[in-house]
Amino acid sequence: MANTAQAKKRARQSEKSRLRNVGQRSKLRTFIKKILAAVESGNKETAQAAYKTAVPIIDSAVNKGLIHKNNAARNKSRLNSRIKAMA
Repeated sequence: MANTAQAKKRARQSEKSRLRNVGQRSKLRTFIKKILAAVESGNKETAQAAYKTAVPIIDSAVNKGLIHKNNAARNKSRLNSRIKAMA
């Protein structure tokens, strides 16, 4: 356990940021799952709408440091290619 005042403060800060990150990561995964569910159901319009709402959330996850920018680019590319393949 933390002994110094500095270490105790870092433990408090890291716990707060961990809780914040858990919520943000859950939100990110939820929006990705909405796209995948729309693709599985075969509704291209719904999938495109879900993709348009998910892209800013994926980009904000990059800005917040939740995921790497290449990870975001890969996710967006794969999701978009799955939507385009529905034709």
